[in-house]
Amino acid sequence: MTIKIHIEKLVLDGLPVQSHDGPELRKAMAKELVRLLAEGGLSPELVGGGAYPDVPAGNANISGKNATKVGREIARAVYGRIGK
Repeated sequence: MTIKIHIEKLVLDGLPVQSHDGPELRKAMAKELVRLLAEGGLSPELVGGGAYPDVPAGNANISGKNATKVGREIARAVYGRIGK
């Protein structure tokens, strides 16, 4: 199965990372999201295809200032909305 995820815009308000951390954060988020989808799969609502106009992650548990760690935590919050 091939899963394609397109994130047009990611709004990160109040996070303890700097703009120059963006590439590292995006890479960590993508890597973790791929891992989570490979291990846990996609929600039944999306298995046949579909799209969400937005995916509010809610109150993600973001801790620390490390862009890699923050990226992984964001991916987990997103997966919580699109995964099994």
